[in-house]
Amino acid sequence: MNIIYFLIGCSVLMALVFLGAFFWAQRSGQNDDLYTPSMRILLDDELKDDKK
Repeated sequence: MNIIYFLIGCSVLMALVFLGAFFWAQRSGQNDDLYTPSMRILLDDELKDDKK
């Protein structure tokens, strides 16, 4: 029975760590620009000729 309490405590601690990492990512601007990455797929096909 003690192992169940230990595992519940570990899972709650891990969930808090992931929640903290999520809020840190939101504050540091990880999801500020959602439009550009989706458009980058369409614009990567341009050929760059640097041999001149």
